[in-house]
Amino acid sequence: IAGLFTVFSSFVFSSTVINFLRSDISDLKDALFFFLLLIDLTKATLLAQFALSSCSRAEVRTNIARGMAMLGPTITLDTVVETLVIGIGTLSGVRRLEILCCFACMSVVVNYVVFMTFYPACLSLILEEEQKPNPVVQRVKIIMAAGLMMVHAHSRWPFGTGDQEDIPEAEPRSPLVADHTMASSNRTEDVDVHVYIMKWLTVSAEHVVILILLLALAVKYIFFEDKEELKESIILSEMADINEGADITGFEGRLAQAHMDAFLRHRLVPLLDRTSLPQGQMSAPNLGYEGRAGDWVEVSPLKDDKAVQTHEEKISFSEEKVKEEDEGLVLKRTGETSDSDTDAEEKSLMSQTPKEMRSLEECIKISKSEAGAEVLSDEEVILLVTNGHIPTYLIEKAVGDPERGVGIRRKIVGAAGSLGKSLDGLPFRNYDYNKVMGACCENVIGYVPVPVGFVGPLPLDGRNFYVPMATTEGCLVASTNRGCRALMASINGVDSCVVADGMTRGPVVRFPSVPRASEAMLWMQDPLNFKLMKESFDSTSRFARLTKLHVRIAGRHLFIRFVAKTGDAMGMNMLSKGTEVALKRLQQVFSDMEILSLSGNFCTDKKPAAVNWIEGRGKSVVCEAIIPANVVTTLLKTSVHALVDVNITKNMMGSAIAGSIGGFNAHAANIVTAIFIATGQDPAQNVSSSNCMTLMEPWGEDGKDLYVSCTMPSIEIGTIGGGTVLPPQAACLEMLGVRGANAEKPGENANTLARIVCGTVLAGELSLMSALAAGHLVKSHLRHNRSTVSVNPSEIVNGSRKEMLYHAHISFPIHYHKLSGACCENVIGYVPVPVGFVGPLPLDGRNFYVPMATTEGCLVASTNRGCRALMASINGVDSCVVADGMTRGPVVRFPSVPRA
Repeated sequence: IAGLFTVFSSFVFSSTVINFLRSDISDLKDALFFFLLLIDLTKATLLAQFALSSCSRAEVRTNIARGMAMLGPTITLDTVVETLVIGIGTLSGVRRLEILCCFACMSVVVNYVVFMTFYPACLSLILEEEQKPNPVVQRVKIIMAAGLMMVHAHSRWPFGTGDQEDIPEAEPRSPLVADHTMASSNRTEDVDVHVYIMKWLTVSAEHVVILILLLALAVKYIFFEDKEELKESIILSEMADINEGADITGFEGRLAQAHMDAFLRHRLVPLLDRTSLPQGQMSAPNLGYEGRAGDWVEVSPLKDDKAVQTHEEKISFSEEKVKEEDEGLVLKRTGETSDSDTDAEEKSLMSQTPKEMRSLEECIKISKSEAGAEVLSDEEVILLVTNGHIPTYLIEKAVGDPERGVGIRRKIVGAAGSLGKSLDGLPFRNYDYNKVMGACCENVIGYVPVPVGFVGPLPLDGRNFYVPMATTEGCLVASTNRGCRALMASINGVDSCVVADGMTRGPVVRFPSVPRASEAMLWMQDPLNFKLMKESFDSTSRFARLTKLHVRIAGRHLFIRFVAKTGDAMGMNMLSKGTEVALKRLQQVFSDMEILSLSGNFCTDKKPAAVNWIEGRGKSVVCEAIIPANVVTTLLKTSVHALVDVNITKNMMGSAIAGSIGGFNAHAANIVTAIFIATGQDPAQNVSSSNCMTLMEPWGEDGKDLYVSCTMPSIEIGTIGGGTVLPPQAACLEMLGVRGANAEKPGENANTLARIVCGTVLAGELSLMSALAAGHLVKSHLRHNRSTVSVNPSEIVNGSRKEMLYHAHISFPIHYHKLSGACCENVIGYVPVPVGFVGPLPLDGRNFYVPMATTEGCLVASTNRGCRALMASINGVDSCVVADGMTRGPVVRFPSVPRA
């Protein structure tokens, strides 16, 4: 409607100007195409929507004024540029083109004048509520009425008779004045109204095209205009009706202003991009909340973090267009941000608190209405949660805003656990919780940003990889990177091979007797019967394919280990579903079989087990490399003989003495876990995935080179599902070229990632073993991995809170200066790991709310159910620390056994 009004008013005023200049108005029909193309309706509709977001009459005037302040400079610049460009056509010498360009220039100028004066006044009058008459508004109406009467009178003047001033023949001829007008400039004649009207009513092809264009514009702006902003104004209007008579200069005024600022920033970024302002030099006026000191100022250009910047209505704003520029723009407040200011800001952005808190009955009624709990304040939602009307894990769904739901849950946990400001250091804003809900974590209260460093290039199978590692252990990335440099200088880089592929699930079943259990075991070992089981299993998935059944008997119990390929997924859920269906098929043959558990620990998942070390689980990978002697001595600072000697005594003999299962390595778990966290894998599966045997031996004719290999039989890994759906983790997979499923060859991406893990482990083993052989381990850790920051709890809570919140606003909620030399090297960012809570946990007479950072769905929910059961137990949980002592086990050698 605003767009159509703009077209109509601009056309009327343009016709008036043309009549005033004594041009032949019939020529205007030839310039209608120019006229329609040059009218910019987006700004008119933007101002109208902005005005509609007002909750009161006073706010209408304020919103229109602020909107004009933002739109005015852009429209003025556009008008000047358009007029100058189109004005070139008046110098072409082509008669018809000159007339069209003159009409176009006039329409641009008239449209600008109308938009800056007439349109805002009409918009304000239309939106004025019928309340007590305002004398000022009445005067404006009188003035407007008088002006319109003059316009009507003047626009009808050419239809009457009258004398026109003589125009000297010596004056330059204007292209706006028609030929017959110039010929009769020294005389007056009556205008034939009938001929004049018939000329306009004559139907031609041009009129049909113009009619179609007008109808298309009407349909577009009536039916396809974006209504997202109007939805917010409806909610604000409902709140204003509920709190009729409240002072809008209070909280409602600040809330409306916050919505207005975010609305303008979101809609004006594309407009500002089209201006001639230099890149990265944009500034914005003060759009802050009332009572906040300081203006918006430009600070050093920074990139907005795409991984966590997901909502446009934030203190720092960005569009995809701005993000992709070489120099981004970040706006921040001048001056210090106090705690009270921060709290007020959180309330303004997350809560729509009415003047007085509604009763429980009113809140229940509103939450069950069509509006839902979205229109309730945070305190009212908390009231519903504490009274059991909204489950804690469904707050996000109830309020319709995941981030707001997380904020409400933080308040509930903080109050229930008397946590005070303990949660202030845990960021939660600017994160896409939609991808977390129902997939990775429950009861979310924020996320833990884990720094990510990179190592590389890693020369693996003829390709170079830059491997992301998320860790807080100092020297790990630097040490592994040194190993990569050594491998880059090796003879052929790293060669790897996936020798087996099969995820497992091991249920346990029970029979009435041992003979019956034995009969079932023999039945499953028959190839024909295995085929029947395989058909049932494979029918549950497009990718899961059963390859083997490993059956073990214990009394009248059978432990059945299903082994299947799962494509590019890690595959535990695929195995569970397929195993369940296959067991039902087995139960049709053995009706007396009792299924005790879908998992009987014969899998074995997340626990050290010899079966995974011997039989393998997931991807079984072997890789090797040959390091020249000069690289060993110059880069690794040791010798081949020393490396081989230390590897045998430490990784072989030492692990055997310890009774290790799959632990014949120096620190494979470090690299595996760091890559798992960075790429969205399940970190708990590092237990089996870290099974590794590192072998070293002299190589070459004279034995001066070093041959090194790593064998990892149970890497449980995937590139789809689980935490890989989170954008930061998916970005790390993208770095390696293995994001998602491989469409051409299913399973290839997961195999490649497993080979990258094994190759990186080889680099880490090579570097650490060299440091141990040269005696550099303690020296390097004392130099690089000792924290020099004095940790004071009060400083963490009070001193760093402002800084942490400031970083959270600009999407960098991590202190990078604290990482240097302490937690991570070669930092390229961080991966936010969602944090849920379980509790209360009744432990030793106290109740604890336990945070859990995970990307494994249902883990938090399952653990929380256990906490509820413990809360109902007799005395809760009693615990005791029965021993305390960290260990380090060096190996020494003596000249003889008696001496040793």
